[in-house]
Amino acid sequence: MKDTFKIEGMACSACANRVERATKKLEGVEEASVNFATETLMIKYDESKLSKEQIEQTVEKAGYKVHKNTKQYTFNIEGMTCSACATRVEKMTSKLEGVERSSVNFATEKLTITIDEDKVSPTQIKNAVEKAGYKVAEGKVQEEKEEKDPSKALLKRFIFSLIFAVPLLIISMGHMVGMPLPEIIDPMANGLNFALIQLVLTVPVMLIGYKFYAIGLKNLVKLSPNMDSLIAVGTLAAFVYGLFAIYKIAGGDHEYAMHLYFESAAVILVLITLGKYLEAVSKGKTSQAIKKLMGLAPKTATVIRNNQEVIVPLEEVVVGDIIIVKPGEKLPVDGEVVEGITSVDESMLTGESIPVEKFPGSPVIGASINKTGLIRYRATKVGKDTALAQIVKLVEDAQGSKAPIAKLADVISSYFVPVVIGLAILATLAWLIAGESVVFALTIFISVLVIACPCALGLATPTAIMVGTGKGAEHGVLIKGGEALETTYKINTIVFDKTGTITEGKPRVTDVITHDMSKEEVLILAASAEKGSEHPLGEAIVREAQEKGLAFKNIESFNAIPGHGIEVTIDGQQVLLGNKKLMVERQIPTSHLENVSDQLAAEGKTPMYIATQGILRGIIAVADTVKPSSKQAIKTLQEMGIEVAMITGDNRKTAEAIAKQVGIDLVLAEVLPEDKANEVKKLQSASRKVAMVGDGINDAPALAQADIGIAIGSGTDVAIESADIVLMRSDLMDVPTAIKLSKATIRNIKQNLFWAFAYNVLGIPVAMGILHIFGGPLMNPMIAAAAMSFSSVSVLLNALRLRRFKA
Repeated sequence: MKDTFKIEGMACSACANRVERATKKLEGVEEASVNFATETLMIKYDESKLSKEQIEQTVEKAGYKVHKNTKQYTFNIEGMTCSACATRVEKMTSKLEGVERSSVNFATEKLTITIDEDKVSPTQIKNAVEKAGYKVAEGKVQEEKEEKDPSKALLKRFIFSLIFAVPLLIISMGHMVGMPLPEIIDPMANGLNFALIQLVLTVPVMLIGYKFYAIGLKNLVKLSPNMDSLIAVGTLAAFVYGLFAIYKIAGGDHEYAMHLYFESAAVILVLITLGKYLEAVSKGKTSQAIKKLMGLAPKTATVIRNNQEVIVPLEEVVVGDIIIVKPGEKLPVDGEVVEGITSVDESMLTGESIPVEKFPGSPVIGASINKTGLIRYRATKVGKDTALAQIVKLVEDAQGSKAPIAKLADVISSYFVPVVIGLAILATLAWLIAGESVVFALTIFISVLVIACPCALGLATPTAIMVGTGKGAEHGVLIKGGEALETTYKINTIVFDKTGTITEGKPRVTDVITHDMSKEEVLILAASAEKGSEHPLGEAIVREAQEKGLAFKNIESFNAIPGHGIEVTIDGQQVLLGNKKLMVERQIPTSHLENVSDQLAAEGKTPMYIATQGILRGIIAVADTVKPSSKQAIKTLQEMGIEVAMITGDNRKTAEAIAKQVGIDLVLAEVLPEDKANEVKKLQSASRKVAMVGDGINDAPALAQADIGIAIGSGTDVAIESADIVLMRSDLMDVPTAIKLSKATIRNIKQNLFWAFAYNVLGIPVAMGILHIFGGPLMNPMIAAAAMSFSSVSVLLNALRLRRFKA
């Protein structure tokens, strides 16, 4: 079982490592990975040994909270006659797993219910009410609790803190730059008042930033300090020293009025809150791709209920519902057209700009736009099963994943905070031993603690992955995670499947060559044999016979021979249809049609041999046209220094004719489906990093074997499962796009890691007073706070540069 949990309360990458370590220790956990940027825990575990509740408890024990996908709904209930009815509805709905609170108001006949949408749906609530003997009225009122935007809360905290911090800064530092102070709070005349007014202004700022202390000190007590611990200890040290100074001033020692640290404590909190706010805003921008995808689906659907058109919320659409969509409207869910003809714009999901014609029997995708005619269609996939929901899930999983390059940052950040606290204490003691004052040593202590935040390290990799995978999704390139991104960047050989990848995959019959049988008879036998086949070449023969209006014969037996063809019985006679290998294996002479076959193959056509009663009766030639983008995509890849190969089950001459058209030199022809993976393995054994590009169904073993599997097509379940990258449109130009995006993302990660490491390597020694030893300045704790905030924001801004990536 693989699950994802949203974690609340993590302040830095040290917190993420703590959650990761705690969950990895649980029995039954195979894999656990926490992404600090997306605040998600991805965990793979054995359901028989571990439950969701135990994972949630472990996270909470570690000092954090699992965020649930909760929403509040209000339903109008019909049929209640007394308060006992209301109690019954309340009880029945409360019993459902995922219901957090259920309340029925008998007077207003309303059920107000808060649910975890990952565990229970509004439709299940409706069913529970009906099971209790009541009815949910149509036109349900929905009250969605908006996902809390952390940036808004942080902005409020920053503004309120600033209201107190600005006058505090003026009072404490103004006199140093010649600003006059009223005599009542002048440090020379009234030192105690001067200190007390600063205390009064500092306390509200500390109360507003109470979370730093609540989380930081708790983690410190648990011996797993994080970024909040550094800030809490640093600012509390300044505050406590200020209280000691007030005690001294009150005792008559007015010199302490010039050595207060209240403004440092307050301004540090203000600057770090500002940094956190900018960080939250930037993080919000990194996840815009998900928001865009989720915003594609309409909120309501027009369905037929009791022979009437009813507008219902999207969550209430169920499989089997008949949905009406008018021109210009969005399709709410996936389905199959039952009435009407139209063209549908699917570009938002597939990237294909040309609208697709739809008629009864055609599949349709939710979130696509109906362009011309009114249609009715039957819902086949709803909720989490729709193509859009699968894409959103894929992108979310990718954004929550880690790249191998992130492991170094993880290891460092797990030891970072304790080491920093140790360095701060060491530097403080060293300066005191060297004869410096307590005020001097305290400045060093606070500066080291405040400047050394591991946030930048924790954000360096995941933010770049978030933007990179999100940008890919915008271009119809779905990358399944950090590992896939990092491996793609190293690819130096790409193997393309031929049919449906380089070619259109919709071949047509071009020639029918016969021997002692009419063309019509050969075509009838071949089409009858292939009637039930799903092979593209077989479908082409069936289509040709249908277009000619030929009558099909019934087959008595059918046997598929993988990589060779098929064997069927029609009217009591054995019919063989397939490639030359099949004829050779069954010892059927082919010499009389050898020259014709070679000529057809040289033209890039696939010759299909047909034999009855052990005699070759003819050849049906089928040709598949090359996609317009294939040649350009292959040329682009070769210009990037990547070797390109083509793999196919077709005969060598046909394969080489296609390869010549698109400019491929390395051709792997006459390869059986089960041997494609072995061909990929051979290339890998020559120390090559190999990507395999196929349709994700018959190429699944090769896609899995390759270092990177790239599935072409509209993201079928099999393609999504077997491939590392899914290309939503069948345009091969998306292959170089995926590789270029990978290179850009990894380059961005390396830049981020360099700056994050460089910042800490340079910042901590300066804060410890290394420049002061050589006569340089001492770092002010407020400058340290500003520098710390800037480091995280700069890493995020660098990651956001990836949004400018052009396909």
